[in-house]
Amino acid sequence: MTNPAERLVDLLDLEQIELNIFRGRSPEESLQRVFGGQVAGQALVAAGRTTDGERPVHSLHAYFLRPGRPGVPIVYQVERVRDGRSFTTRRVVAVQQGRTIFNLTASFHLPESGIEQQLPMPQVPGPEDLPNLADEIREHLGALPERLERMARRQPFDIRYVDRLRWSEEELKGVEPRSAVWMRAVGPLGDDELTHTCALTYASDMMLLDAVRVPVEPLWGSRGFDIASLDHAMWFHRPFRADEWFLYEQESPIATGARGLARGQIFDRQGRLLVSVMQEGLFRRIDD
Repeated sequence: MTNPAERLVDLLDLEQIELNIFRGRSPEESLQRVFGGQVAGQALVAAGRTTDGERPVHSLHAYFLRPGRPGVPIVYQVERVRDGRSFTTRRVVAVQQGRTIFNLTASFHLPESGIEQQLPMPQVPGPEDLPNLADEIREHLGALPERLERMARRQPFDIRYVDRLRWSEEELKGVEPRSAVWMRAVGPLGDDELTHTCALTYASDMMLLDAVRVPVEPLWGSRGFDIASLDHAMWFHRPFRADEWFLYEQESPIATGARGLARGQIFDRQGRLLVSVMQEGLFRRIDD
């Protein structure tokens, strides 16, 4: 399979090995640890596979407990906590080589009608007016380093930063802890709603902590911090497709005690708020 979007769908298609137990692949990559969005997306697939399919997920809350090893399968154990009249709750534990690396609680809600209100989407340029991430880096460096070239070929999402990337500390002066990107899968993801939800869960972990980093160091280039996701929460408000453009707006209200908090809002092209996200990440200076 050469299409990164097809590889993502395949990555999210877990093998059921027993009742309430699933196994997910973990690609062999040059990363030090398994990408957190992959584990979160696969865990949500496992949870969703134990429901009747009539109740979309409306929220998830997760903790990253240990780094996962690339190339080693991950087993997802699902606990059927509750099946109520309107809500279904699942708890998932991700295990790799006998050690728990991640846990997630997800809630599914039978669709209902109710009040409709939201704050407006920020006014930003459309994705057609912005370069994709790989082209923006090539424009600055002349060519992508081999490691980034390999990553770009495997990247399942087209990413376009609303504000051009900053490459020097001089450019960082006075910058607020905010970031925003347009994103969409690089190819069709099919019509399964759970697949789109889990694909966006995968994407939500890709750059949410950018908002914490923006005032202190360039997002691309040598890194001065060891960064790791600690926990992750999402609330899904409306149906969506992850292979259509969505705006991922992020901000960091605080960073202190070697931790940074980031929150995000995901909108569609029509300005409808689709998903709200919160995450805290570890930020340790590498020379500490």
